[in-house]
Amino acid sequence: MSKKIKLIWDFRGPMAAKTAEHHEKHLKEYIQIEQLPINITGFTIINDMHATAFMVVEEVNMIAVRDALRPHRGELYEIN
Repeated sequence: MSKKIKLIWDFRGPMAAKTAEHHEKHLKEYIQIEQLPINITGFTIINDMHATAFMVVEEVNMIAVRDALRPHRGELYEIN
């Protein structure tokens, strides 16, 4: 079973939540265009000045996606 990596983009400032929500739409478009095998995306509002957008990719696709989209950070993705 292949590892899954959660790629994360951080947004800060008064428009962080709206920016993260909008960024998720572009991540979904990228997944569709590139025909990636996983379609897990989302956004999280940390507080009124910090939000994140994320997408999950297979480990084998991580380098290509990272180089194309330049996330701020990544972590192992585990389903609870």
